[in-house]
Amino acid sequence: MSFVAVILLAVFSGVISGVVGTGSSILLIPALTYVFGAKEAVPIMALASVMGNLSRIYLWRHSICLKPLFYYLLPGVPAVILGANTLWLLPEKWINIGMGLFFIFMIPIIHLLRRHQIKMKTYQVIISGAVVGYLTGVVFSTGPLTIPIFSAYGLTLGPLLATEAAASFIIYLTKALTFSQLGAIDSFILISGVLVGGGLTLGNFLGKKLVLKLTPKLFQWLLDSMLIFAGGSLLINGLIS
Repeated sequence: MSFVAVILLAVFSGVISGVVGTGSSILLIPALTYVFGAKEAVPIMALASVMGNLSRIYLWRHSICLKPLFYYLLPGVPAVILGANTLWLLPEKWINIGMGLFFIFMIPIIHLLRRHQIKMKTYQVIISGAVVGYLTGVVFSTGPLTIPIFSAYGLTLGPLLATEAAASFIIYLTKALTFSQLGAIDSFILISGVLVGGGLTLGNFLGKKLVLKLTPKLFQWLLDSMLIFAGGSLLINGLIS
């Protein structure tokens, strides 16, 4: 029953991700951690994110902007490999606490970026790719930071969602392959990742119909709520374990 609930949550998370461009892992990581444990939840979510972002690429395939995508991934790919290796050495308790604190601290950072309407230049996108790539390897979900980066480069709506999805797909595919090399992916985790990813894919297709109806204020409210929920859940889980 717990796994069925996770699949249903994956569909809902896919809808949210299809609308705001991020959020699936923020909602799913606490549930996966509760059901499977942190060490299993992270590779399952990595596999599911590969499928979820692949579906978003298909939905917005004609809007991908290759130039900022290349600049972001150039340092992002090696950085996520380093981050994933760092994560795998950490105790499970500190994985939960670290991810929980990161989600909560992201809220003021995102508001700061939006308030000052920072504009990204090419070298800043490259630096951001290195930093966020490593953080994605360690704390898993940095989508709420990736969206403002590409937005600050000048992308909006379809191009923003498409380029962020393509970047996340490559980053999470690299992370999943890294976990495979570390021996963290067995048949159970592979099947679980595919099932959760299938739920995300379905949700993404449902969410596309809502993307143009979302106001910036509602977008920010949804994002803040998800970060508080996920961060609080992981912190509590880490502190009581």
